[in-house]
Order: sequence, then C-alpha cells, then structure tokens
Amino acid sequence: MTARIIDGKALSAAVRAEVAERVEALRAQNVQPGLAVVLVGEDPASQVYVRNKAAACEKAGIHSRVIRMGQDSTEAELLDIIQQLNEDPDIHGILVQLPLPGHMNTAKVIETISAEKDVDGFHVNNAGLLMTGKPLFRPCTPYGVMRMLESENVNIRGAEAVVVGASNIVGKPMALLLLAAGATVTICNSKTRDLGAQTRRADILVVATGRPGMVSGDMVKPGAVVIDVGINRLEDGRLVGDVEFEEARKVAGAITPVPGGVGPMTIAMLLVNTLEAAERSAARLHQAAL
Repeated sequence: MTARIIDGKALSAAVRAEVAERVEALRAQNVQPGLAVVLVGEDPASQVYVRNKAAACEKAGIHSRVIRMGQDSTEAELLDIIQQLNEDPDIHGILVQLPLPGHMNTAKVIETISAEKDVDGFHVNNAGLLMTGKPLFRPCTPYGVMRMLESENVNIRGAEAVVVGASNIVGKPMALLLLAAGATVTICNSKTRDLGAQTRRADILVVATGRPGMVSGDMVKPGAVVIDVGINRLEDGRLVGDVEFEEARKVAGAITPVPGGVGPMTIAMLLVNTLEAAERSAARLHQAAL
C-alpha cells in the first residue's frame, strides 16, 4: 500500500479562490475586508510568516496592514496599538505574530484583542465558544485540517481519532473540532505511556509536537489518515514533519506531506476567518441602518 498524498497547496488554492469571490461580493457593498498583523522583533521565521500572510491577503483582495515594532518595544506600547486596531472600523481581523519577546505577557496581549477580531481564535472567549460547539472563530491550523479531511471525504463520525500534542494552538482545538464532528478522540502528550499503542488505534492520526520523526511507520494503523502538522528544519536545511513520511506512506491510506500539506491551509483559513469577520461586521452595519 502506498498512501495517497493530501495536497495542501491545491486545496488552499481552491479555498483562496472562494475567498476572493466572497471578497468581491463584500466590496460591491463598499466593505473592504481588512487584516492587521503586528510583528514584534526580528525573528526570521516570524518575518517570513508575516510576508506570506500579507501576500496571501493581497491576492485575495483583502487589505493588509503590517505593523512592525522593535524588539525592545514595551508591552504597554503593544497593548496601545491593539486597542487602536480594536477601534478601527477598517480592520476586521487582528493577528499578533507569535512568539513575542520574553518581556511580554503573551496571554495578556491575546486577551487585549477584541474577540470579534481575533482571527487566530486564541482569545479565551473564542476558546470557550469552541468548547461549547458554537465557535465564532476556529483556530486556523485545526480549521485547515478539518477542511482537508472534508476534501478527502473522510468519515469522521464514529472514527477513532488520536491527536499527538496538547497545545492551545493546535492539539486542544483540533481534538474539540474532531469531537464535534462525531469522532472518538484521544489526546496524547509528552507523558503518554506507550505512545505507539495509542497511535496504532487511530483511523485519523494528527501529529503536532514539533519533534521531527516522532511518529514512525510502525506506529501507524494500516489505512489510517495521517495529518502531519509539524514543520522542522534539520541541520542539513531540509524541512520535515513530525512523522517519518517515507515509512508512514507505506502503511497509511492518506497522508499530508511536509512541506506542502497543512502549512498552506493555515494561511488559507486565516483568510477565511478574516472574511467571515468582515461579513459579520457588514451584517451588523446593515442591521443598524434598518
């Protein structure tokens, strides 16, 4: 068996095309969706991510505003900028690129973003809504994974799903989305005993640990759908995931590559969240005018 490759680039292109059509519909109503991205410091990886997000916005017709702050900027200065963006009617989504410098309180910064503009879905209000099954925003990476499973016609209802990694950004919201779709979900973390015994039960296996090659081929159930969220740069410069790709593809039914799998979908779903925020804002304005 050789697994079919789930092409995140192709799917993200289709999602972006849908977004562009809906953006045009909003612009016909004199509403221009807007995303503000705040970057603090000079982290090279963060700068690349921010450039990619801004370019994706431009192609989809979404106005993007990148605000760059120095590494020595104070937390108070950052919070002041966020408050200004909260009050700006031309900005529908706000994203603060993580990680922040060590002298800043990440949780406090995220909670300062208006929940209605929190297109990352990290605000505690949005996390709570997700837990109740009524999300305002779905975090971009897990949202992208769900779209990938949908595109592959994966029957989630009743499936055994195992999520390796329990972060607030990917692992926990991923588990909640799978649970809402009817899966039986197991979350594994660094303290899980006999990880392989858990992963070998999975019809759907999502791995998000940031540890290259953590899941080997013999830890995959034959025919499983394997979603590799990890992206790691090795000393030789190669980008690899958290799953041993060549081994796993001989066992799995479907698998995402790294790069070219989940990564493109994360940015695509950021555009979707920004668009949905703009659509809700337009609906409120229309209602107020009645």
